[in-house]
Amino acid sequence: MAGSPFTSDIPLPFGDPILAARVEAIKQLAQGLTERVAVLDRDRNVIYANEAAWTESAPSPDHARPAKCYEAFVQRQDPCGACPALKVFESPGVSCVSCSTGGDGTACGMYQAFPLVTSQGDTGLVLVLFKGRGGPLTGTTSTVSQTPSESYDTHLGALIGRSPVMRQLFEMIRLVADSEATVLIQGESGTGKELVARTIHQLSGRSEHSFVVVDCGSLPESLLESELFGHVRGAFTGAVTTRKGLFEEADGGTIFLDEIADTSPAFQAKLLRVLQEGEIKPVGSSRGSKVDVRVISATNKDLADLVKTKGFRQDLYYRLAVLPLYLPPLRDRREDIPLLIDQFVAASCTRHRQPLRLVSPEVRHALTDSPWPGNVRELQHYIERAVVTTTGPELARSNLVALGPAPALTDLKSVARGAAGQAERLGILEALRQTEGNRAKAAKLLKISRASLYNKLRSYRIDTI
Repeated sequence: MAGSPFTSDIPLPFGDPILAARVEAIKQLAQGLTERVAVLDRDRNVIYANEAAWTESAPSPDHARPAKCYEAFVQRQDPCGACPALKVFESPGVSCVSCSTGGDGTACGMYQAFPLVTSQGDTGLVLVLFKGRGGPLTGTTSTVSQTPSESYDTHLGALIGRSPVMRQLFEMIRLVADSEATVLIQGESGTGKELVARTIHQLSGRSEHSFVVVDCGSLPESLLESELFGHVRGAFTGAVTTRKGLFEEADGGTIFLDEIADTSPAFQAKLLRVLQEGEIKPVGSSRGSKVDVRVISATNKDLADLVKTKGFRQDLYYRLAVLPLYLPPLRDRREDIPLLIDQFVAASCTRHRQPLRLVSPEVRHALTDSPWPGNVRELQHYIERAVVTTTGPELARSNLVALGPAPALTDLKSVARGAAGQAERLGILEALRQTEGNRAKAAKLLKISRASLYNKLRSYRIDTI
């Protein structure tokens, strides 16, 4: 194979700055990979292809001219039968299109296509990945070890999933991990945005350095600036010493800015300057200092919509969203719930020093069919509560609190009753544990009559201890 990566002279759609930034980031990412990566426009012209995309039978063009993907990669005069890139353009809002492993009509070996959206939210270009050279992305340097029992399809570090949307997310994480580009993670609350950010850090060349988490939504603006950039002595009332900020703590590593949408315009302007200049200025200081930090941000809000309504700085959005990742809600990846159940049950049993509990098919089916508006975090907390508040070798349907939508926030009596019932049940279980199952002693410890205890044991379905 000879030649250098091919870049077409075709102008990017609408001269869109965010699209141009994403293409530039992909060039930086893909140039060192052994996997085949390309960017195509709506007419299937090759806008960019890394060196690995070219083979002896399809050498890299030595001049920049528009070339159709099927002409460039497989020397065909006509398009392939079922092109995933074309499907992305034909399906607005789709996050990825994958080909099956055979009989899909793609002679070029393309197996996944991702939309690259413009600042207006339209699909301007498509990022495509090809089979060959080891199949799915393997060229990144991973410091997250996987045991032989873990399959490529279900694990990436601490992330778990076998659904198509999670496998697509795994591919994108592998692609972005070794880059220096900023990453924006968007998804509903409880979907695991921090875990994705931590996985990107662990897979990157910065894994030996710090991973610093900042919850931007929990700090007022005055404290947020001081926390991130530091301050000098006397900068404000209470600043009795000079203090380093979290950007300095993360020097050489990664800083994760969670809930970035909740920051003020003034803070956004200062953060933009840090991203542009790689320099921080502590509060109260006139001198700046250079830092080498990769920024990953996250939000459960639609930043593109906030930009349109002037709720978020457009220029900062362009900086943060060079490589956007979208975390699907749990309701869109139900086939992953059984995997998550097994992981959370095992972790809860270990944490609470219990033997590993089995999960009945009834419980597994009920948990998989539940709505989980709080996503993975809600499922995790529910399972931990079930492990702590029940006994026996198996989690059975009769042991669990009724599943279904959470009570309306306005129904305070229902919420209070549920919380009180859970607290009472935990108290009874603890009393039985302390008295080694002696119900008379447990009733005395709880300061209730034996008859009352028996009634409560029946009510809470506590059979033994």
